[in-house]
Amino acid sequence: MTDAAGAHGVATLGGSIQVEGGRVVSSLLVRPAGARLALVLAHGAGAGMRHPFLAAVAERCAAHGVATLRYQFPYIEAGGHRPDPPELAVATVRAAVEAAAHAMPGLPLVAGGKSFGGRMTSTAAAAAPLPGVRGLAFLGFPLHPPQRPGVGRAEHLAKVTVPMLFLQGTRDEFAQLPLLTEVVGGLGSRATLHLVEGADHSFGVPKKSGRDAEAVLDELTRTLSDWAAAL
Repeated sequence: MTDAAGAHGVATLGGSIQVEGGRVVSSLLVRPAGARLALVLAHGAGAGMRHPFLAAVAERCAAHGVATLRYQFPYIEAGGHRPDPPELAVATVRAAVEAAAHAMPGLPLVAGGKSFGGRMTSTAAAAAPLPGVRGLAFLGFPLHPPQRPGVGRAEHLAKVTVPMLFLQGTRDEFAQLPLLTEVVGGLGSRATLHLVEGADHSFGVPKKSGRDAEAVLDELTRTLSDWAAAL
């Protein structure tokens, strides 16, 4: 790994993760001095770990004392656009969790991601618990494709045994609120839903809301940090 010290005692380390089948994917570890927990953070379907939104989440998490390990799925690493089969995506999630535990021994772990990355993380956790992971956090859970409402993508969540945090915009076209509320309610005390008023699937908010991207980022990362600390 390469180590670059940033402002306020935040270190950024670039590295690689070995995935089954001989595949290797890139990773980025952002660790503030005195980090109290770590988030294993997967990207969405259409962009990799260096997407500005994920980079901003990592930076803001660091300000709250949360380290983040971002990583690529193999299809992004190879320059492709079609997401990996679930089996390969799940294997990548597991490899990333293992890498985070190795890089930050002793730190409590939370895993999750943006949209597709969050869903693949929960798919992995539903198949078998992710070692050392105390909870899952979703930045926009993709409950269904736009204009095709349904809850089939959430069926596996019943098999997840750790607490889950759903960070969701009220204008998210990938998760109609009545359906999402029903899903979260059915999971009982394991699930927490935090709604970001006026936000879409990318957590963009209209100008008339009186808030900007920085305010939304702060809401997301503060909520995530407080929830994870309570675990």
